[in-house]
Amino acid sequence: MKKTLDSRLFLVYYIPIIRKDMMKKLILILAVLWFGLNAFAKSVQADDYNTAVVAHVIKENISGNGVDMSVLESEMQKLAYNFALQMTDVLEKNLPVILESLAAELRMNADSKYKCKLLKGSKIEDKECS
Repeated sequence: MKKTLDSRLFLVYYIPIIRKDMMKKLILILAVLWFGLNAFAKSVQADDYNTAVVAHVIKENISGNGVDMSVLESEMQKLAYNFALQMTDVLEKNLPVILESLAAELRMNADSKYKCKLLKGSKIEDKECS
C-alpha cells in the first residue's frame, strides 16, 4: 500500500519552512549589499573635487594655454587650511598627554638640580652632579 497522502502532507509543511529560510537569507544578502554599496558610494564622492582640478590642469596643458597660477595658489591655500585643521584636531586630542610629559620632564630636571644642590658639600657623589 502506498502512502501518497503522507508524502504530500510532508511537502505541505516542508515548503513554507524552506521559503522562510530563503527569505531570511535573501533579506540578509540584500542588507549586506545595500550597506556595501552605500559605503562605496560615499568613498567615490570624496574625490570629485580633486578629479575635477586634475582634469582641468591636464586639459589646459594639452590645449597649450598653460595652467593659471591662481588655481595652483588656491589649491595650496586649501591644502594648507586642511592641514591646519587636522593639526588642530591632533593637538586638541593629544594636548593633555603632551602637557603631562612636559611637566614630568620639568619635574625631573628640577629634582635633579635639587639633588645636586643637596649633595654638593657632602661626601656622597653622584654621576649626574659631576
